[in-house]
Amino acid sequence: MKVSDILRVKGGTLFTVQADEALALAMKDMAEKDLGSLVVMAKGSLVGLLTFREVIQQIVKNGGQVGDTLVSAAMVPQPLTCTGDNDIDEVRRMMLEHHARYMPVMDGPMLMGVISFYDVAKAVVDGQNFENQMLKAYIRDWPDGSAPEAEDAKL
Repeated sequence: MKVSDILRVKGGTLFTVQADEALALAMKDMAEKDLGSLVVMAKGSLVGLLTFREVIQQIVKNGGQVGDTLVSAAMVPQPLTCTGDNDIDEVRRMMLEHHARYMPVMDGPMLMGVISFYDVAKAVVDGQNFENQMLKAYIRDWPDGSAPEAEDAKL
């Protein structure tokens, strides 16, 4: 399974924020839209990623206040990215290695979407469930009418 398969299921809605925007406004957007991350853009290019983790760290750094902090002060610059052609298992390993919960998906310089660790885990589980159903159907429809477990019972 590829990252593009996840994006196809998720849909094409993208949520971004500008690097020079107030962190308080970005937090408001994240809360209203129930988002765990926002891709940070500047002049049409990806420059960072803002997640709830960075928001909390910045608030703690500011003594419990957001103040007039800009998104650029809180974001992760040059975040880990992938492409639609990346295999899900490869992306899962990358996310685990780098403790990344969100990953922008790029096609060259163009942002295609963002996948979360939840999206990846769900795709893996869905793939395994489909495989299990196919294997069970195959065993049920064993060619000579005797399923492997029936042969084992005779032993």
